[in-house]
Amino acid sequence: MNVFAHSSGGDVSKWQTLQDHCEAVAELSESFADSFASGIYGRLVGELHDVGKARSAFQSYLKRCNGIEDSEADGDNHSHSGAGACWLEKNCGAIGKALAYCVAGHHAGLPDWSGGEAPNGALAIRLKEDQPVISEDSVNAWISAHESAWLKERLSPPFAFCRDDSSLSFWIRMMFSCLVDADFLDTEAFMDPGRAALRSSAVSLATLAERFFAKLDEKQRSAADTPVNRIRSEIRTACEHAAKMVPGLFSLTVPTGGGKTLSGTAFAFKHALCHGLKRVIYVIPYTSIIEQTADILREFIGAENVLEHHSNFDPEKETPQSRLASENWDAPVVVTTAVQFFESLYACKSSRCRKLHNIADSVVILDEVQLLPTRLLLPCAETIRQLAQHYKTSIVLSTATQLHLPGIDASSVREMVPAALDLYKRLKRTEIEFPPDISTRRTWDEIADELCQYEQVLCIVNTRRDCHDLYGKMPDGTVHLSAGMCGEHRSHVIAEIKRRLANNEPIRVVSTQLVEAGVDIDFPVVYRAFTGLSSVAQSAGRCNREGRLQGLGRVVVFMPPKESSVKDLRDGEYAMHDLLTYSGGVDADDANSYPEYFKALHGRANDMGVAFEKWLGVPVPNELLVGTRQRAEPLHYQFREAASAFKMVDGASQVPVVVRYGGSDALIGSLRAAGPKRDIMRRIQRYTVNVPRGSVGDLLEKGMIEEMRVPPRHEEHSGLYVQTAPSAYREDIGFDLFGEGLKPEDFIA
Repeated sequence: MNVFAHSSGGDVSKWQTLQDHCEAVAELSESFADSFASGIYGRLVGELHDVGKARSAFQSYLKRCNGIEDSEADGDNHSHSGAGACWLEKNCGAIGKALAYCVAGHHAGLPDWSGGEAPNGALAIRLKEDQPVISEDSVNAWISAHESAWLKERLSPPFAFCRDDSSLSFWIRMMFSCLVDADFLDTEAFMDPGRAALRSSAVSLATLAERFFAKLDEKQRSAADTPVNRIRSEIRTACEHAAKMVPGLFSLTVPTGGGKTLSGTAFAFKHALCHGLKRVIYVIPYTSIIEQTADILREFIGAENVLEHHSNFDPEKETPQSRLASENWDAPVVVTTAVQFFESLYACKSSRCRKLHNIADSVVILDEVQLLPTRLLLPCAETIRQLAQHYKTSIVLSTATQLHLPGIDASSVREMVPAALDLYKRLKRTEIEFPPDISTRRTWDEIADELCQYEQVLCIVNTRRDCHDLYGKMPDGTVHLSAGMCGEHRSHVIAEIKRRLANNEPIRVVSTQLVEAGVDIDFPVVYRAFTGLSSVAQSAGRCNREGRLQGLGRVVVFMPPKESSVKDLRDGEYAMHDLLTYSGGVDADDANSYPEYFKALHGRANDMGVAFEKWLGVPVPNELLVGTRQRAEPLHYQFREAASAFKMVDGASQVPVVVRYGGSDALIGSLRAAGPKRDIMRRIQRYTVNVPRGSVGDLLEKGMIEEMRVPPRHEEHSGLYVQTAPSAYREDIGFDLFGEGLKPEDFIA
């Protein structure tokens, strides 16, 4: 009698057999894991993942779902994912115990070993409770008929078992990714072949590289013959020459405005083709600036060939193919955020882990790597080290400010641009003026008066509150730019800033630090509130960027009225204060200044993510250990605890509010009528603003926002908030979080 994995209506002859499904998943999982020398284990988890579906109870469940009577039904418990895990632990020793995480979690997600986020789903408990399943007559018969094939090759320990670090927990994640993606793909091919057929239309990396270099050569030929453009050409040449080096860790340290995006991409394409790598992944620090990089790549290789995967992606640019590719990053060029990239590498859910195996055999450009959060620097650095060392992934640490990542041997990171190019000296386009007395703070009135002396000036401050307060002191016509504006609004404002600068029109801009990385604007004068050295350098990159001024651009660092309330920013201020006070000054145009700054900054951090050692065995440099910490027991990992703790953005402290801007009213109406459907939620991301959770109660009380009741259950606590008062969102500053609440016009019908 046939044993089935999936059903499709009342005609049993059209159902997918368990044999066909397991074999197909095994082949796919093996091919995915081959990229990191683990194909044999990929095949094993594929063959075993659905063994529990041989249960009579599961076969009866399939029949009931299709209206077929089953007189032999023997109970309602048809869970199946634990059976293969139990067999692995019983028959394959330590390797089987490691792979048991993957099989047991292929639906619900990687489990903790014990206790943790979901105690009842812990692997230690499931391996005991599900053990009787493999003794059931139908399951035992299936195992007896197939297990000789499962162990036809002797299992020798994979590379991850030979190391005393987090290699094994990372390897388990990658094996899990191979299994769940293979399972998703084969199930989709059977259940929805039309959808599956859309996945195989990507243009080859070689074809995209040909288009890219043709366009880049054309751009370079038509560019003005300026000193800056000549240096950019030298940087490109150096990057293309470095592409011949063997895969691993690289750094691209180029001052802002040196053309890192295009030169880094030139390296990525040539390096991938030279070494047989499969894709290029661009990782950007902020959603607010990712569009610019994606737009540049679209211009060079075509919009349809750039997979943009992040929360603020404009669904108008989405195609059926790109929607599917975003599930597992099966595309030649991917542009994503640091949040999406690193949180996926520490995730436990099947849907988020599908893509991980496709990071192997890739070139990953980590743009503005210095912006990685200090509190998570160690676990971020560990994933970088693992990918480069074991998964044939070349990682490019792209930055304008030299950064040494703790836990990574500095000698293993190869600089792509020779020191002989002397970029910091030759690309000097500004004079940075530090405050003469860092103990004396200035008022916003004083700063506003100075800014008004210039027709074109950019002032960058540390927080949204600072941006709001300074903007309020400025004359009409000043432009405000902050994360208090939704993504759609920010895009329009940045485009208008660029237009006015291009036409040499007067423009004064007050902005938060969101313009410091990835936004190509060029002002003759930039003011920067006191902050860390790397942010000062990034701000200077918005001044005289193209070197068109007769002399140097002017960058003025000033002491704002108060120190920052944000710990990461405050640590940067303190580190900068220490350098200016005790080191006899700082030269932001000297590359040697940055290692000293980051040493001071990291010295002020709490632990940079040391706590992850207890979950994943992450190695921690001895000098960073405080007290005694005990490593996890061998193969006892807390994957769900780690996923819960690893949040690059503290979502618990922020609440998204859907604002009324542009076309959002129609989307809000659709949300109320249809509920949180995927396409609606993707579109509405462009019209959301994050507000502090502590402010939600006050905003509700003032009637500025409301919690929506949405289908299907119209629950009171949906967790979705929407702007109600018209005056709460302003055309000039966005969401008026610091205003006085309702205005008289809000009461006009």
